[in-house]
Amino acid sequence: MTETFTPTRPIWCAGCGDFGVLEALITALDELQIPVHDRMFIAGIGCSGSLQNYLSCYGYHALHGRVLPTATGVKLANPQLTVVGVGGDGDGYAIGGGHLMHSFKRNPGVTYIVMNNGTYGLTKGQASPTSVTGFQGNTEEDLDPIMLGLSIPGSTFLARGYSGHPAQLLQLTLAALRHTAAGQGLSYLEVLSPCVTYNDTYREWRTGVFNIDSEDGYDPGNRAGAFERMSELREQGRLPLGLIYQGERPALESLALNPEFAAPARQDLNDPGLAAGYREAMQSFIR
Repeated sequence: MTETFTPTRPIWCAGCGDFGVLEALITALDELQIPVHDRMFIAGIGCSGSLQNYLSCYGYHALHGRVLPTATGVKLANPQLTVVGVGGDGDGYAIGGGHLMHSFKRNPGVTYIVMNNGTYGLTKGQASPTSVTGFQGNTEEDLDPIMLGLSIPGSTFLARGYSGHPAQLLQLTLAALRHTAAGQGLSYLEVLSPCVTYNDTYREWRTGVFNIDSEDGYDPGNRAGAFERMSELREQGRLPLGLIYQGERPALESLALNPEFAAPARQDLNDPGLAAGYREAMQSFIR
């Protein structure tokens, strides 16, 4: 008899944007018919870090800021899994910012969804890396992770959705999962996900977003053109939504793993050759 975990009810505040992300994921995973036992969610710290508890999946709560290296390790250990990393703007862009940069460069076969609310919601509303100037006394410019991703040649999928636009968010979630499943590597999807308790941005984002998917002539395959357009919209105070950039490049695991051997998690533990190989490896350290 197989024992399974029943997802619990979300503990988020009523109106939290993370509900939109959860709904998009539930619908997308079912539409793509990804088996429950092939889903692996790695969650970060913060309100969004509990998302894996509300899905039918395997889940792991990573150390603060370590979602991406953990998810990369999982994918290298078992490339057959659908690996999704989820977290907030504090976890992903502050303590985890260095890992984000290197993940763009490495391009592992992981879908990474960041719920950006522009504040540290779990710790009572301090300014985060994406907080606008003036919020809670913030004197810094807000970080634009889409432009960061565009500046790194290894990135292959960059998109932004908004919880207030559920239909588009679902399509972007589907596109992100399909990109990774096709062996093209890291799908990065930022979702504007308002915190109704400490930074309720529904009104500002409702009028401030710009749907790049509906712009005639915009080419998501043109990295330089995308960066230029993102810069123009930023100067206008607009937040672009949609598929910002999509390119082609082999995923990390297809380059790093030896196809002549099974991936670590697919190894036959009863193979006597494993013990002999282990002893040989240990002897090499002694010499």
